[in-house]
Amino acid sequence: MTVENEKMQPELTSTTLTSWGHEPGRAFGAALRDGNAALQEGKSLDDVRAMLESYKPAPVIPLNASGSNAFHVNIEADSEDEEKNISTVKDHMTALMRTPTVEAGAIMPDACPAGPLGTIPVGGVVATRNAIHPGMHSADICCSVMISNLGRTDPEAVLDAAQSVTHFGPGGRRQGQRFTVSQKLVDAFRENRFLANPKIQRMMHEHMGTQGDGNHFLFVGQSRKTGDTCIVSHHGSRGPGAGLYKLGMDVANRFRKKLSPETLKQNAWIPADTEDGVAYWEALQLIRKWTKANHTGIHQATVETVGAEFVDRFWNEHNFVFERDGLYYHGKGATPAWEDFASDATGLTLIPLNMSEPVLVVRGKDAKHGLGFSPHGAGRNFSRTEHKRRNSQLTPDEMLKLETEGLDIRFFEGKVDVSELPSGYKNADSVVHQIKQFGLAEIEDYIDPFGCIMAGDIEPFWKKAKEKRKGGRR
Repeated sequence: MTVENEKMQPELTSTTLTSWGHEPGRAFGAALRDGNAALQEGKSLDDVRAMLESYKPAPVIPLNASGSNAFHVNIEADSEDEEKNISTVKDHMTALMRTPTVEAGAIMPDACPAGPLGTIPVGGVVATRNAIHPGMHSADICCSVMISNLGRTDPEAVLDAAQSVTHFGPGGRRQGQRFTVSQKLVDAFRENRFLANPKIQRMMHEHMGTQGDGNHFLFVGQSRKTGDTCIVSHHGSRGPGAGLYKLGMDVANRFRKKLSPETLKQNAWIPADTEDGVAYWEALQLIRKWTKANHTGIHQATVETVGAEFVDRFWNEHNFVFERDGLYYHGKGATPAWEDFASDATGLTLIPLNMSEPVLVVRGKDAKHGLGFSPHGAGRNFSRTEHKRRNSQLTPDEMLKLETEGLDIRFFEGKVDVSELPSGYKNADSVVHQIKQFGLAEIEDYIDPFGCIMAGDIEPFWKKAKEKRKGGRR
């Protein structure tokens, strides 16, 4: 080839790439370099243009049109507070349904808002296509309930034993007091790109055998059907789950910026068919195993301490993601209500209401208008702060006595948390009525309360740290 022909050889420029639909960014320079190299090898402009299509950024996915995506409403108002609550929940769901991946939604009788506008409410269910949304299972991944039947064991002895072995409050157990984590699970955590995080690795051991705070509890009651004494525990995946959630949200938001910048940050997603999506889904299943082991460890330690034998045991999660018929069902405070939602599903699930009411043992009805879910509890009609304000004329001890007469209610940290008393929740009878009215589950048994243990009124960690810093400057 002559020098003159070499000079006439086509060359890619930024202007050419822009006219082909490429946008400035990290891939732009690579496209120029690789495109010109291909031209030097003798490829035609048309061949190079086709080759560089993969260098273009993914097309931005628009939001669903406002009002184009309806959701099922399985809740009705029985008070002014409830009306305001439902109105707010509907506003959240309306905004959330604009997320491009969302194909269906529903709200349960225990629904209540949680977070800024567009955040999935407690009692919310959302089905998505090829998308896992960390914000839709929240930081309390796999928050769940487990029941163990201890036969005719004395309930007070069971509650005493449970208090001696369980652990509430922030943080984990000290060295020498920790529950064992199976080596198989430890190895599986290490092999997952999300769970290999050093902080998660540490908390996997420290937080085993702990229940946290807030509305988590250990409940002891008796079956109305058999008279047997039962333990019901309620907690999530603690520090390991919270760590996974944070990492998942970081990855999801990176995808959101590329794929759908208009999507709300809390509704960012990880495409399920990507390497990140596969690894995150596997991490969720491992967190589920860890959480089940946590429940089981506390139950078994209680059984051994009291000298009983358990008759039966099952559990279910209500903050999780389930794959079904090609869709990902995100339940935020909603209980799966179909027979085989998991390999260890028994067909029965649990719905606790409040500390003075029975825990419901139910069989789900897989209602289409509930997207196959049922409620997870009683929910709230107003915030914890508002509840305290409304009851400021009474002391915590007076409220406890008034609302739980005849029950053995214990607070692990020694201070009554009034926001967890029955008055802080929706009317339990109303929730039960709506479960039946909307055909969401069939009640098989009631575990009537004897007593329960909760964390209690614990000063927030950030407040303690702030006061400590102030003290150091004096």
